[in-house]
Amino acid sequence: MDRQERVVRELLDAHGRTYADEAGIPLKDTPQPLYRLLVLAHLLSARIRGSIALATARALHEAGLRDPRRMAEADWQERVDALGRGGYRRYDERTATQLGEAAELLNERWGGDLRRLRREADGKVSELRHLLQEFPGIGPAGADIFLREVQGVWPEAAPYLDAKALQGAERLKLPKDPGRLTELAGRTDPAVLAAALVRAAVDKDVAEDARRRAG
Repeated sequence: MDRQERVVRELLDAHGRTYADEAGIPLKDTPQPLYRLLVLAHLLSARIRGSIALATARALHEAGLRDPRRMAEADWQERVDALGRGGYRRYDERTATQLGEAAELLNERWGGDLRRLRREADGKVSELRHLLQEFPGIGPAGADIFLREVQGVWPEAAPYLDAKALQGAERLKLPKDPGRLTELAGRTDPAVLAAALVRAAVDKDVAEDARRRAG
């Protein structure tokens, strides 16, 4: 095992967990987990600490706002209150509006099922990224987050290592080629690899620790 492989292994051993898993989302190719991932991507894409976004995703679930029908039916204040319980106070009012509008769009255009959006994209990752950005509150960063996390169950997206993940690779002194990075990670789910690289991008201590442990 060369040093680059050791760096990747140390990173994955310490931080090999998707954000969906950390938010308590058992990701499968079924409507509710996919919707919860869309909400998580929305929350994580704001300029707010990741830990707060994860806590807020859990708070929305606990409030019963776990599918687009329920999210759309909830009144605005109910959404604001759930966001506040997760600590998402800086953007709570705007986000409450966007979550309601996005749920309505999903219900009306794709019958509440993101798999229909996937079928509309017809295997084209660029089209998936474009369609995701039609949801209020989901911009390029949010679409990237969703695709990084969903690639384990939507394999046409893999390997999806966006600019943020490749920033982590650069910090780790690893190649910035997605194919080479997936080779270094072996049989690791590319979604797990992407999440670990993003953690290295947003926290230099993560990268430094992996490099130190690799020797």
